[in-house]
Amino acid sequence: MLSLAVKPAPASAEAQAVREEDHALVRAAGAGDVPAFEQLYRRHAARVFAVLRRLSGQEARAEELLQDAFVKAWQALPGFRFESAFGTWLHRLAVNTALMDLRSRRGAEALETDDEALAWQATPDSAGHRTALGLDLERAVASLPPRARAVLVLHDIEGWKHEEIAGELGMAVGSSKAQLHRARQLLRARLGEDHE
Repeated sequence: MLSLAVKPAPASAEAQAVREEDHALVRAAGAGDVPAFEQLYRRHAARVFAVLRRLSGQEARAEELLQDAFVKAWQALPGFRFESAFGTWLHRLAVNTALMDLRSRRGAEALETDDEALAWQATPDSAGHRTALGLDLERAVASLPPRARAVLVLHDIEGWKHEEIAGELGMAVGSSKAQLHRARQLLRARLGEDHE
């Protein structure tokens, strides 16, 4: 009988070796080996920081979230089940840390209005050009309102589905789609693609 089940692609030898090295470090760190945990930190901090920077929109906040994520990882290591790569597990833990932070800040920062979010765009520089023309993509993403930025980063950069985003951010799937549309429109405007 013909089977149509899709089998996962085998991991490359290099990826498998990295996974095994990480798992050995996780076992050691889970037993209290601080140097092993420091090595895990050095191996994964840059990638985790990059996603936290995109989600938070602020370098200083991303550094705080990075520390929070690694503290949570240290505390959760004894329960790590070795079903996935440590980097994947850590990445998800860090994203959840950032999303919890976003939800806790929703009352103040996340209530930013569209007018406030776009106010900087109308400010001409000394040559009379909109400031947005000089912004790079990272700065433009960082300037988005928090919920729109989170949806954009999770969907377009991290590859999450709207159902996952909606569940994590406590919104309807339609709201996730609307926030993504809004984020993309704001990015186009901020990057000067809407020339008249």
